[in-house]
Amino acid sequence: MYVNDPEAPRYVALGDSQTEGLGDGDDTVGLRGWADRLAEHLAQHHPGTRYANLAVRGRLARHVRTEQLAPALALRPDLATVVAGVNDLLRPRFDADEVGAHLEAVFAALTAQGARVATVTFPDVTLITPLARPLAPRVAALNDRIRDAARRHGVVVAETGSHAVVTDLRLWSPDRLHASPLGHARIAAAVAHALALPGSDDTWTHPLPPVPAALPARGRAAAELRWAAAFLWPWLGRRLRGRSSGDGRTAKRPQLLPVLAPGPRDSARREREEPPRGEN
Repeated sequence: MYVNDPEAPRYVALGDSQTEGLGDGDDTVGLRGWADRLAEHLAQHHPGTRYANLAVRGRLARHVRTEQLAPALALRPDLATVVAGVNDLLRPRFDADEVGAHLEAVFAALTAQGARVATVTFPDVTLITPLARPLAPRVAALNDRIRDAARRHGVVVAETGSHAVVTDLRLWSPDRLHASPLGHARIAAAVAHALALPGSDDTWTHPLPPVPAALPARGRAAAELRWAAAFLWPWLGRRLRGRSSGDGRTAKRPQLLPVLAPGPRDSARREREEPPRGEN
């Protein structure tokens, strides 16, 4: 599976806030995230695994190419994950071909060096946030570009956007832009399954337990307004001021460091499913 040393694989994660781990921990206690979880999965089967995470919140696909690709190549990874593009499709001027070209350049450089590369597709945002309906065609276009570029360079694609469970609100943090701890666990499991890693399977696609009855229409509308006030308008305000949540930030784990696999009890505690939310 790995090109250089199957007993001590080097895994490097590139991307934006999702790969950095927002929604799974915080800046006080530390962020975990799906890439950390995937590294822990690797370490369970390859105790010598070393892992670097170059992702920074707010980064566009071009930033991943210009800021993260060279450091990633210098680390000579056996496995790399590249997940980006959502910040691009949220911008007023979104060009799916341009974003796809940046991602393809990253795919091409990493695979040319011998790394095995994996990426993901994105879900229908209208099923998560009805106010985001205008973005649905952009998500579909971005997913198409990701698949096309991945096919040309032998990149593994975890089709996380193709399963109904991915739009379950319990997999998302309150801002509906970042995965919850449970969502990060599912993304890690999806990528592990796409890579056919030992100990992986398709259980990540299974639906969560049923939730209580959905809110009535008036309650749903009120929930949408609260979400917009708490998250959408502040985000738009930063855009209008030309600011990003990643301003002044650097990668949380820029060097390859050993990974400690969580014990069985720790894994069960961290990845147990959260109680249902009434607004789902």
